[in-house]
Amino acid sequence: MPMSTAVETPQESSARTAPVAGRFGAYGGRYVPETLMAALEELEHAYAAAQADPSFHAELADLLHHYAGRPTPLYFARRMSEQLGGARIYLKREDLLHTGAHKINNALGQALLARRMGKQRIIAETGAGQHGVATATVCALFGLDCVIYMGEEDMRRQELNVYRMRLLGAEVRGVGSGSCTLKDAINEAMRDWVTNVRTTHYLLGSVLGAHPYPTMVRDFHRVISIEARAQILEQAGRLPSAVVACVGGGSNAIGAFFEFIPDANVRLIGVEAGGRGNGLGEHAARFYTGKGGGAPGVLQGTFSYVLQDEAGQVSLTHSVSAGLDYASVGPEHAALHDSGRAQYTSATDDEALKATVMLARTEGILPALESAHAVAECIRMAPKMGREDVLLVNLSGRGDKDMGILARELNLKGAAL
Repeated sequence: MPMSTAVETPQESSARTAPVAGRFGAYGGRYVPETLMAALEELEHAYAAAQADPSFHAELADLLHHYAGRPTPLYFARRMSEQLGGARIYLKREDLLHTGAHKINNALGQALLARRMGKQRIIAETGAGQHGVATATVCALFGLDCVIYMGEEDMRRQELNVYRMRLLGAEVRGVGSGSCTLKDAINEAMRDWVTNVRTTHYLLGSVLGAHPYPTMVRDFHRVISIEARAQILEQAGRLPSAVVACVGGGSNAIGAFFEFIPDANVRLIGVEAGGRGNGLGEHAARFYTGKGGGAPGVLQGTFSYVLQDEAGQVSLTHSVSAGLDYASVGPEHAALHDSGRAQYTSATDDEALKATVMLARTEGILPALESAHAVAECIRMAPKMGREDVLLVNLSGRGDKDMGILARELNLKGAAL
C-alpha cells in the first residue's frame, strides 16, 4: 500500500522519474499498487472524454446552479473591515452551498463520472465530514451505493455530520488505527478500492492522491475563482491585493487561487493549521520552515510535502479543525510554494477560535473552523494594509458542524458565549 513516505528532494525525484501527466514540477505522479493502475487509467480516460463532451459540462453546470446553489455570493464584510481598519475584506461564500461547503462541487463532478463509467458503488474518506456529507448527498441523488471511511477521532469531533451521512443513506465506517483521523481514513478507503476496484469508484475529496485526482479535483473547484474574479472586478472595480484560503489537502484553496495565478500582482496566501505548537505532532503545517516542518516525500499515491520524522515515518498531526488535520498537502500547492507564486502561513488553534468569534459578532456569519484559519490570517493582514487594498477570503464552509467543539474550547478558555 502507498502509505509510507521517504525523504527525497524534488531534484532527485525529477532525475529518477520521466515527466508524465499529473506532474506539477517535481511533484505529483502516481505511486500506487499495480492493482489500482487500471482503475486510474480508466478514470483518466473517462475524465478526458468528459472534458471534451459539452453535454457533461452542461449537466454539471445545471446541477451546480439548480441543485448546489451556484454562483455563490461575494460579500463585502463592511463591519469587520471597519473594525480592523486597512484593507477592504470580501468573503467568497462557499458556506452557502447545499451541504454547507465547497465539497459539493467536486462530489457532483465525480458522481457524474462514476455514472459514465458504470460504477454503482462509491467510497470516500472524510475528516471534517463535509466531503462525506457531499458524497452521501450525491449518491442519494443518483441512487448509488455509498460507503464513507472516517477516523474515530473525527467521528467524535463531527458527530452531527456522521448522523447527516447516515440519514442520507451512507454507511459510515469508523477507522480506529493510527491517529484515527483523515490519513487513516484514506488508508482504509484505498484498501477497499484495491479489493473492489472493478465495481467501485473512489470519490477522493481533495487535490491529493495519484494522477488524475489532483488535476481533476482542482478543475471541479475552479468555478470558485472563475466566479470570484468576475465578482471582485464588478464590486471592487479591481483585482484583489491577495486571495486567502485555508489549506488542508488544498481543494478549496486551489479552487480559489487558480484563475488568479496569471495575475502577478495578486498574492496567493494559503493558511495551514498551526495547531498548538511547532513540534512534530502539534500542528499540520507542512510548509513550516523550522524544525518540525514538512519535507518532500510520498504519501498515499503522490509526491509532495509530508510531515515526517528523521527516519521518514509519517508524523501524527493536530488541529482543532478536523479538515486540516492531515500530514501531506496537494502536489500543486507544493509546486506553487517552491516557485514562490503562493505563500503559505499558519494560524494556531487559538487564532482560529478567536477569528470565529470575531466574524460571528461583526458579520453574523459562523465559519467552519477550517475556514476560520483563513479569517485569522485576514485579521493579521488587513490592519497593515491601505484602504485601497482588497482582501478576498474564501469562506469554504459553515460552522454549524463545529458547535460542539466551539462550545467546549471556548468554555475552557473562559470566553463569554
